[in-house]
Amino acid sequence: MLNRIKLPDGFSISVYASDVPNARQLTLGHNGILYIGTRSAGVVYAVVDIDGDYRADRTYTIASGLYMPSGVAYRNGTLYVAEVNRILAFDGIDQRLDSPPAPRIVFDRLPRESHHGWKFIDFGPDGKLYIPIGAPCNVCEIEDPYGTIQRLDLHDGTMEVVARGIRNSVGFAWEPKTQELWFTDNGRDWMGDDVPAGELNHVTRIGQHFGFPFVHGGNVVDPEYGAGVRLDAFVKPALRLGAHVAPLTPLFYSGQQFPEEFLGSLLIAEHGSWNRSRKSGYRIMRAQINDAGEVLRYEVFAAGWLVGEAHWGRPVDLEQMADGSLLVSDDHAGVVYRITYER
Repeated sequence: MLNRIKLPDGFSISVYASDVPNARQLTLGHNGILYIGTRSAGVVYAVVDIDGDYRADRTYTIASGLYMPSGVAYRNGTLYVAEVNRILAFDGIDQRLDSPPAPRIVFDRLPRESHHGWKFIDFGPDGKLYIPIGAPCNVCEIEDPYGTIQRLDLHDGTMEVVARGIRNSVGFAWEPKTQELWFTDNGRDWMGDDVPAGELNHVTRIGQHFGFPFVHGGNVVDPEYGAGVRLDAFVKPALRLGAHVAPLTPLFYSGQQFPEEFLGSLLIAEHGSWNRSRKSGYRIMRAQINDAGEVLRYEVFAAGWLVGEAHWGRPVDLEQMADGSLLVSDDHAGVVYRITYER
């Protein structure tokens, strides 16, 4: 199947880890240990490349029976796992893969609704853990904490809203130079094949509102909730993406392996549509952004998981390895790929 993936000249793709059902978010621990969250499987995995050939040799189950543990993040020897309603921590996990410790509960006051309840988590430049809380609906009136990205201070347990008006963000990243937050958002359903656009958004000030449920894609007024609203009352997307492509994880490339023009590029996994009459997405895109935060180009980087109207894979998360190669999770095929470049 991998021969169907089309990449720019010089790039290649291989399987890094197989037999990891429903592989979702990725995070790298000490010595290249890769931790993998899942959504429907309820499992958190660790995979290890023992012999250094860039293919995982062993898979460990860190935890099972969890409530959609899609989000994983690693910091100072601890693995953090986001269930729908709480954040767990596995301390000293790198040395305990054979016998994982019981998790420590970090925060347990998140909503329990499963609709858009699975989470992508990551630590920001400020050392706080960023957590999205999706709207518990396709479209509806919401109040905090729903429809937000929040950040958790691990020292005192306080939560702060970073951005509002977000339907369902399943991925964000910080631009290395400005350290400003960029995130994707999945647009509402049942307005047609081509409306509304998915969103790439740029947070320039804490507490900004990005429009949901009143406005979608920055230019579509919701027929039920948008009466009387002004489009300019909300932050417009930095880039309107394809409708229903399900944009998930963005990653600012900072490695040295890819060609120089990729440095600073924002790569975005488009998971793929589920309710469009003709499927779209199922690929990895590349956005080129200038110093003013303007998106200059948006183009295909990797495609081929969709063949006609049939898909055999769905990219989810992107993680950069120490050597500058790119890991890609696929929750449909249950694998993790590795994309490399050879000069």
